[in-house]
Parts: sequence; C-alpha cells; structure tokens
Amino acid sequence: MRLRLAGAVLLAAAAYYVYLPLPSGVSEPWKLMLLDALFRSFMRASDAAHSLGVCHRVRLLNRVVSWVEVIEARSSPTVKVTDSTLGGVPTRVFQPNGDSRLRRGVLYFHGGGWALGSAKMRSYDLLCRKMAEDLDAVIMSVEYRLAPEAVFPDQYHDAVVASQAFLSAELLQQYDIDPERLCVSGDSAGGNLAAAVAQELSLDDSLQVKFKAQALIYPVLQALDFHTPSYQQNQAVPILYRPYMARFWLQYLGADSSLEPVLLANNHSALDQRAISAATRSKLNWTALLPAERKKNFKPVVEEKGSPGVVGAVPGLIDVRAAPLLAEQEVLGKTPKAYVMTCEFDVLRDDGLMYGRRLQDAGVEVTSDHYEDGFHGCMVFANLPMMSSVGQRSMRNYIRWLDQNL
Repeated sequence: MRLRLAGAVLLAAAAYYVYLPLPSGVSEPWKLMLLDALFRSFMRASDAAHSLGVCHRVRLLNRVVSWVEVIEARSSPTVKVTDSTLGGVPTRVFQPNGDSRLRRGVLYFHGGGWALGSAKMRSYDLLCRKMAEDLDAVIMSVEYRLAPEAVFPDQYHDAVVASQAFLSAELLQQYDIDPERLCVSGDSAGGNLAAAVAQELSLDDSLQVKFKAQALIYPVLQALDFHTPSYQQNQAVPILYRPYMARFWLQYLGADSSLEPVLLANNHSALDQRAISAATRSKLNWTALLPAERKKNFKPVVEEKGSPGVVGAVPGLIDVRAAPLLAEQEVLGKTPKAYVMTCEFDVLRDDGLMYGRRLQDAGVEVTSDHYEDGFHGCMVFANLPMMSSVGQRSMRNYIRWLDQNL
C-alpha cells in the first residue's frame, strides 16, 4: 500500500512538473510539454552549476547536448559524410554518391542561440542527410564557434569565412557543385547568420559566384524590441521563452547578464537612447510591418526614459551584422530570393515576418511559409524520438522549396 501511495505521489509530481498550459492550436502539446520539461531540467541544472561556480551554464548544457546528440560522421549507400573545414572553420559535408556531375549546393548554419548546438548533432545530421538525398545536392553544415568562449562578431566572422570558401572556384570544382545553384540557410541563430551572410556577400563585388537563394528558418533578427506581438503572445510558450532569448542575445554580444531585465522591459531601446535613430526604429516598427491578423490587440511597449548608455555599452544591439533586420533597404534589395519560415507559437515569429515584408518592399522575391500550429525549433523534431507532425510538414515544405528554387 505504501509503495502504491509513493508511486502515485511521484507520478502526480512528475505530471505536475511536465504539465504546462499551452495554446489550444499548438501541434501535439504533450510532446512539446515533455520536451520542455527535459529542457527546463537541463537549464535549471546548468543555472545551479553556474551559481555554485562549477562551470558556465552554457558549458554544462553543451556537454549534455554532446553526450545525447553528437554523432560521428557516418556515410551511407547514398550519401558520403565527412568532417572537413571551410576556410579553417570545421564543417560536416554531405555529398551524394553516384556519377560525377554538377549538383546543387546548400551551406547550412545550425541554431542554438549562438551558444548551443552543433553541426554534428543527430537532428542536424539527419536533416542535412535528407537534404542531400532528396535534392541530390552537396550540403555543408558549419561548426562555427560558440559563446561564451566566442562572442560577436566571432560567430559572424566564422560564417562569412566559411561562406567565402564555399563560394570559391576551388571548392565548387572539388565537390562538383553548380555555381549557379547555391543557397545559404540556417535555423534560429543559424538563420540570423545566414541572413547576415546574404547581406554581406551581396555587397562584395569581388566575388565571382554568389548565392542564388537564402532560406531562413524561424530566424532571430533583432534585439531592440522584446515586446513585439509574438514576444507578448508567446512569452511563456516553450521551448524558447522570452527571458531565454534575452539571455542568448546578451551572451552573443558579450554583454553583462545583469542587463537581462533591462532588455525584457525594452529600457535599452527607450526613446531617450540617442544612439537609436528614428530611421533604425522604423525598420522594426511592427505596427506598420505586420499584417493585422498578427498584430491582434497587442500594443507597442516604448519607454520614454530607459537605462542610459546601454547601446553605447553594447553596440552590437544596433549592428546590422548581429541584427540583420536593421539593414538599409538598398542592402536588402541586393540579397537573393528568400524563403522565410515562421511559427505562430514562437517569440521570433514577428522577426521573420517583418524581415520578409522588408525584403519584399526592397524588391526581393519572398516565399513566406507560416505554420499556425508550429513552435520554435519544430523543424528539427521531424524524426524519432520527438517526432512531431509539424516538424515533418515543415521539413518537407522547406526541402520542396529548395528543390523548386535551386
């Protein structure tokens, strides 16, 4: 009887910990709850280790990720998989087997808040392997440096160097890649790097070869407004809570973590911050850039007076290399045609929607792929054990777009 009672108590406690009220439209909520419970557990353990001075919270998280997810480069009958470098940056290469002929090429940047993840993770390995098979394309997944050891602009520089090497005549010839059929892509923080690379290299007239397309998967693109409608609507929706995103930004920009409440209150972008011009503010004015069905009844949060000198202390907040949404219209107009995936239940939804709108206004051909039941990170959950229907749908549609546009 006592064992049954203890079991019932433990089961109730586990259910209480796992259960989280979620919006009614989210895909397969119990799977998301389980995933979130696991992620929260790792986050709390890493926070405890950080507080005790054992190690930086990110290092512990990455150790867990490496133990659970990182796999060796293993070839299959259809795809040759090797670990190599691009301009000195570690890269996992997925090359279809078969006759030597020109193939499409995709350069991919993984997500993880510029601090977590790896091109060698099982989820990204499976994604790139499937892309190589379905597209008969060479996929190169970049292992850029991560915070806290590396901070902006280190990750950005790795992305640019790897991209320049990817576009070089020597590399294209070595892997039999068609110079007319190249795409840069990435998800979340990787989508940020892909967008920044697309902007930077579109301005480089010395390049003989350029990307034909950019494919951005729920990208993070700005750090001035943490009260867009999607940040307000989804601030407590897993797996990317609003405070997590502020923390990732501060780690990426090498800023003091004590600024987290400042960012969350939008005090860093208050009207008295002279470093933020009216022109800059217009580039993320969601009241003008978002459609009515996404704005709903949410109101802008714009402080008159904020914390002085934040932008001066953290200049990356308004650096277009870190925040591609802030780019000038003429720069956006030179970038290649774009695919932008967004999810309804994602704090970053409006970053992607605003960027798509600004690209269109600049004359760029844009395909907007929105998932009403999607959540942040869903596309990498297209395989077991955390397979989700929206993950499978989003991956299929992403690969289909690449097939039709490369």
